Amino acid sequence: MNVFETDRLKLRQMNVDDKENLMRIFADPIAMEYYPSTYSEEKADQWIQWNLNNYKEHGCGLWICELKDSGIFVGQCGIVPQLVEGIKEMEIGYLFVREHWGKGYATEVAIGSKSHGFEKLHFTRLISMIYKPNTPSIRVAERMGMQYEKTTDRNGRETLIYSITTEC
Repeated sequence: MNVFETDRLKLRQMNVDDKENLMRIFADPIAMEYYPSTYSEEKADQWIQWNLNNYKEHGCGLWICELKDSGIFVGQCGIVPQLVEGIKEMEIGYLFVREHWGKGYATEVAIGSKSHGFEKLHFTRLISMIYKPNTPSIRVAERMGMQYEKTTDRNGRETLIYSITTEC
């Protein structure tokens, strides 16, 4: 099911057939540099199920990003629930296949996800949780209009919280 499109990409709901493509990200230690580790196929199955559950419960999750002109898988982006210091927040997150880095896709779909979250899902606040050394994700958050809010601990790692509200 298609969720929305940007100039170059279409975003659709994830399904169990996406595991092989997701493993192109999850098995790549460079693409997963800012995660605690790479992910196994079992973890990919859990990831897909988590997103399917998020679609049902929250009307959103991470969506598969494909090039509009060819259907080629480039990554995933979307809005997922996260606990930040005991409070449920809705986070814009993204992960891309390394060969598609540096083309502006993360910024393009993050901005699209922000618009979708505010206009279609009626969220009034969105965040991005970014492991402190991840400067490319900090730049994406800033490009979508988010501002640094605070630093918190997430699984023993210094994590920056960037946020934006509908008033911005």
